Amino acid sequence: MTTHLSPPTASGPAPKPPGRSPRALWHLGVNAIVAAWLALFAAAATAHHFLPHSSWLLVHVLLLGAVTNAVVIWSGHFAASVLRLPEANRGAPAALRLVFLNAGAVTVMGGMLVGRWHAVLVGGCLVAAAVTAHAVWLVRLLRRALPGRFSMTVRYYTAASALLPAGAALGVVMARGGLAGDLSDRLLIAHEMINLLGWVGLTVAGTLITLWPTMLRTRVAEGAERAGRTALPVLLAGLAAAVAAALLAPPPLAAPGVTGYAGGLVIAGRPWLREARAKTPRSFAAWSVAAGCLWLAGSLTALGGILLSTTSWTTVAERVSLLTAPLAAGWIAQVLLGALSFLVPVVLGGGPAAVRAATAGLERAWPARLAVTNAALLLCVLPVPSMVRVACSSLLLAVLLHFLVLLVLTAVRGLQSRRRAARQGDAGPGPAPAPAPAEVPAAPHRVLGGVAFGLAVVVLAVAGGGAVDARSLPVVERSAATGADGGVVKPTGLTTTVDVTIRGMRFSPSAVDVPAGNRLVVRLRNTGTDTHDLVLETGARTGRLTPGKRGTLDAGVVGRDLSGWCSVVGHRQMGMVFAVRVTGARGPDTVDGTGGTGGTGSREDGGTTHDHGGGTSGGTGESAAEAFDPMAEPAEGFTARDAELPPAADGSGSTLHKRTLTVKEAEAEVAPGVRQTLWTFDGTAPGPVLRGRVGDTFEITLVNDGTIGHSVDFHAGALAPDRPMRTIQPGRSLTYRFKATRSGVWMYHCSTMPMSLHIANGMFGAVVIDPPGLPKADREYVLVQSESYLGRQNGTADAGKVKAKEPDMVAFNGYANQYDHDPLTARTGERVRIWVLAAGPNVGSAFHVVGAQFDTVFREGAYDLRPGGSERGGAQVLDLAPASGGFVELSFPEAGDYAFVTHVMTDAERGAHGVFRVR
Repeated sequence: MTTHLSPPTASGPAPKPPGRSPRALWHLGVNAIVAAWLALFAAAATAHHFLPHSSWLLVHVLLLGAVTNAVVIWSGHFAASVLRLPEANRGAPAALRLVFLNAGAVTVMGGMLVGRWHAVLVGGCLVAAAVTAHAVWLVRLLRRALPGRFSMTVRYYTAASALLPAGAALGVVMARGGLAGDLSDRLLIAHEMINLLGWVGLTVAGTLITLWPTMLRTRVAEGAERAGRTALPVLLAGLAAAVAAALLAPPPLAAPGVTGYAGGLVIAGRPWLREARAKTPRSFAAWSVAAGCLWLAGSLTALGGILLSTTSWTTVAERVSLLTAPLAAGWIAQVLLGALSFLVPVVLGGGPAAVRAATAGLERAWPARLAVTNAALLLCVLPVPSMVRVACSSLLLAVLLHFLVLLVLTAVRGLQSRRRAARQGDAGPGPAPAPAPAEVPAAPHRVLGGVAFGLAVVVLAVAGGGAVDARSLPVVERSAATGADGGVVKPTGLTTTVDVTIRGMRFSPSAVDVPAGNRLVVRLRNTGTDTHDLVLETGARTGRLTPGKRGTLDAGVVGRDLSGWCSVVGHRQMGMVFAVRVTGARGPDTVDGTGGTGGTGSREDGGTTHDHGGGTSGGTGESAAEAFDPMAEPAEGFTARDAELPPAADGSGSTLHKRTLTVKEAEAEVAPGVRQTLWTFDGTAPGPVLRGRVGDTFEITLVNDGTIGHSVDFHAGALAPDRPMRTIQPGRSLTYRFKATRSGVWMYHCSTMPMSLHIANGMFGAVVIDPPGLPKADREYVLVQSESYLGRQNGTADAGKVKAKEPDMVAFNGYANQYDHDPLTARTGERVRIWVLAAGPNVGSAFHVVGAQFDTVFREGAYDLRPGGSERGGAQVLDLAPASGGFVELSFPEAGDYAFVTHVMTDAERGAHGVFRVR
């Protein structure tokens, strides 16, 4: 039999006269909520660089917002339909559940964004209450209805609804923080399993029992009901075993639970395969759902492998984050969009012709859209250059926006069609409508043409992303077969294969011998903790290798000595060099040729003119150092960075400070007319200033939105650096938690090697921890001194200059002489406290205010000078070594402009200069 999920049907009651169907209007209204969340997801994805907790927010806008609403709305619709109670899923109770659900979702997200755990708690309770009420309603619906063939679908929905409150509770506990050891990682995995495999997975499985054959317009396969009944306890048992292991056992013991869950899906899905063989999918809805199920199968396989391959839940949490895109976009989003494209025309109604017209509107260009979605998503999960990933992500966003536009147009046209039909009905009966044409499947050549077009779009996006990301482009190769005398070596036909291992910042071995004329193949393995590659002066290179990965470099026939290096910015200067030494007599083995000797284009002094992978090669070619003029005036309307230090939060030393620091590559002006591409925490160099008291706890989430690996080291905390200070690759995140047990102004910075270069290129900031009993000051300022080693305009720092300790510029708060042009202010007699941090990386500070004296000096955790001493002493300088800090206090005796400098005068003349304007 063919299952019909939305009466009236051909054999059902006679259709009502056309007009504003309450059922259709209800579905339009509630599905507008889903569409609104999808639109919000698109907006958040577009602006994610500017949003705190952006990765978390994107996942929850999609899953907690759009998907959870869709699950509640459509599980209610399906439950009422299969139980033959179609009017049950409307009215005030259903609307109230949706109000509570959406209020809770908004409160959860708002609480996370502003760091208010109690708001997250309230929001989580609202979400749990709404879904629990939905589960109770489903149970009551089952009791009201007569026994039905597919009532087991409602049992899937009930089980799913019972699981979500547990998942929400785990999420609230994680938001509270303060979890010891790997408990936060365990809770995260359990939270994701319950919500994704339980709440969403069980709902999808229960729905497809009847929706899948309806999409295919075929009969429900024999045994589908029995398979569904058998699969549900298997799914629940597998999920329970996996979650229990996540909470109580090592990762390998969770793998059998995941396998059991996958087995339950296989049991439920065997009839779906028979149905697909009986009637091949030929619509966007069916193919989108099928593609989503394939992504789920791949993700479950990968999850099982992750669990079996490690005994650390922290490692599992890191690796599982790679499955976010396959599960959220590949599985859940594709199933959701496929289901909406099928169901929305049905609930709009208006007769067979209207349903077919609405379906056709939602399925425009569906082969191309489907090809773009899955090809782009596949590239996003592969190790491709970052700009290629950005281009593919943009395509996915464009496909979603296109669907939303089609959805809105379809709904508007459906309402307009109903209004026209209603007006014609009021005017009296008209001629009988012509019979609706039978459904005509898209011609095979149109489908193949659409798929080919979609793949071509993805290829163009990959090419464009590769062109933007110079690291992904091949280097024009120079022949390695050219001998030292200019001749071309005669090939021997033999191959020399060598194994090279990356250990830390070194190649091992760092040199290899190759007989002249042999072909050289290097097999490279990265056992370090950062991303590396190997580039020869000929242009031959491996790809970028993340930790644990392998690559191969084919140098071709070798006739002369060659040099090589790691092209990641700064790594060559750290000693990551490689040499190929040619052995054997070369004169008789060469033939006349015109090949050149090649060369790197690198400088003898350690400067870098080759490809850095994000280094100075990204600049315009003009020297930023030559553009730097300490006497230059900034543009009119210039505003300096706000140096005022906000007061510490109220509390007695037990406050939890939660903050997300996002690594961003930002082009910024660092002096009038001088622009550099900085690596930053949250888009500024120095990064945000954090402040607290002794006893406060800081929970910092580091998100790497850059193009190379980065890390963070907080001097304000004392803890083993192995895990929290590790380098994370682009797209990854980690949580760094420490307790401030000692006062001072502490540096934080990127500790990825070469550390000096990462600091010099902007990755540093200050944490101020107040000494107990610190008296109130009238004004407090914070000044972070650092030096700049200018590369090309719009490029990054010059690694050679950093190594040689030859800065071009020194500045307070990241911009040369900025407080000369926009002075700091004070009034005579006011108590002014100035916190100073010498961030370096190589140069210290001798902070001095011209015309003023310090009566208080606090340096590196202790007072050197306090008012009221019998010696009536004062201080003229706060002298700080690199990475040290403190504060001074003073009162200005009279109005005027007081310059402040580092009394390392050449550095003051390079930009470490400012003014206090006193009234």
